Amino acid sequence: MGRVSQTQARKNRERVVETASRLFREQGTGVSVADLMKAAGLTHGGFYKQFASKEALVDEATAHAFGELARLHTAGVERHAGQRDGAQRELIDTYLSVEHRDNAAGGCPAAGLAGDMARETGHREAHRVYAEGVRAFADSLATEDEDGIARLCTMLGALVLARATKGSPLSEEILSTARAALTASD
Repeated sequence: MGRVSQTQARKNRERVVETASRLFREQGTGVSVADLMKAAGLTHGGFYKQFASKEALVDEATAHAFGELARLHTAGVERHAGQRDGAQRELIDTYLSVEHRDNAAGGCPAAGLAGDMARETGHREAHRVYAEGVRAFADSLATEDEDGIARLCTMLGALVLARATKGSPLSEEILSTARAALTASD
């Protein structure tokens, strides 16, 4: 089998990071390298040609996930012609939806990675990126009257609880109650 071109190697690396970002949000960072590479459609042996360690991939996948979140927020502001209130309302409605509850892999990295970051004892890059991502997300939710951290805590807590109670009527009640609380002053 021949060598992979630099272009293909770059594409493979991007595919692994994207796949890891999704799997880590859905299943946690304990996903094995073998399972991750299989999900990416690549061989296990190719992993170490791309990454120094699994920890390095966790760092990169965490940054990728928060980059996606930032791009979604920016796109929302642009769709609302720079009107932050409208973009925030759309974000809250989308975040506290059944669709988001049911899509952990493509969902919020703050919620999807929280448990793993809480258990992280080292001072890895992923922990720093996670904290910065949470701060940026909170800042994007701030209003003139309300702290973005309080709003984020309400949203994230509601999402985690809704996922944990999925299949019961309480799950959707949690989502709708949090959404109503956050949009009451709109």
